[in-house]
Formats: sequence, C-alpha cells, structure tokens
Amino acid sequence: MKRREEAPPDVRIRRAIADDAVSIASVLYESFLEYESSYTPEAFAATVSSPGQILERLSEGPVWVALTDGKVIGTVSAVVKAEGLYIRGMAVKPSGRGSGIGERLLKCAEDFAIENGCTRLFLSTTPFLARAIRLYEQSGFSRNNEGPHELWGTPLFTMVKDL
Repeated sequence: MKRREEAPPDVRIRRAIADDAVSIASVLYESFLEYESSYTPEAFAATVSSPGQILERLSEGPVWVALTDGKVIGTVSAVVKAEGLYIRGMAVKPSGRGSGIGERLLKCAEDFAIENGCTRLFLSTTPFLARAIRLYEQSGFSRNNEGPHELWGTPLFTMVKDL
C-alpha cells in the first residue's frame, strides 16, 4: 500500500472566523468544480455554498480551515445533531490533495465530537467522489443505509464512524 504524504509543515489548522467566509466558499467551489457535471445545478449550488451560507454554518457549529502561506487550502464544518456529529463542507483544493490535510481536518472534527460527548460521526457523500470516499474509509468510516439518498436529484449515501 502506498504511504500517504504528510501534510506540509507550513499547513496550519484553526477554527474559522467570519472573515474566512469568502475564502471557504472559494475552496469549496475550486474543490468541486471538476465534478460539477455529475451534480444537478441545485445540488452543486448547495454543495459549494455561498459566503452567506458559510456565515450561517459558523453560527451552527464549528468550521475549521487549513492554511498554507496564510491562504485557506482546505475546510470542514460540523454540527452536533441527535445522531452524533454531522460532518459537512469537507474540501481540500486540488493543489493540496494527497498531503494529509483531509486527515487532519477530519481529526479536528473527531476531537471536537469526543470533547462534546458525541459517540458517532456521520456524513453524506456522492458515489462519484472516489478520493473522498477512500479518505473516509481510511479514516474509519463505513457506508450504511441511512438517508438522505439524494440531494436535489444527485445521489447520496451516508457514511458513519463510531467513536
């Protein structure tokens, strides 16, 4: 098995602030643009999120950003729900993929879940995001039959990790 590269030493992860909303929206757009044709227009718009939607997320739960050279290169957000910690808005710019940034962002969410008494992480993803699915599986997530099964006509499935 090929060993994953470590995140570059200049990558710093911190909680996002309101001033990061435009950068986070940009990271989401850049990260999902290559898959746009696999989404319905409504699902793509919901996936990439506007700066206004990012500001709403900041009020709903933690959002983390990964920075390199002071610029946002990755992000993940989460919200505590009855079923556990729901992970959403996970993205790493194409230039940062394969460097361990995604693993570090997931670890932030997992640490937050444990600190807040959550016993489970869960997320929704699409079948065509193979790299993301591989990351989630390598991080201990597995598929289950819980919904949602679609987002505005784009197929989804749920992945869970018990803590």
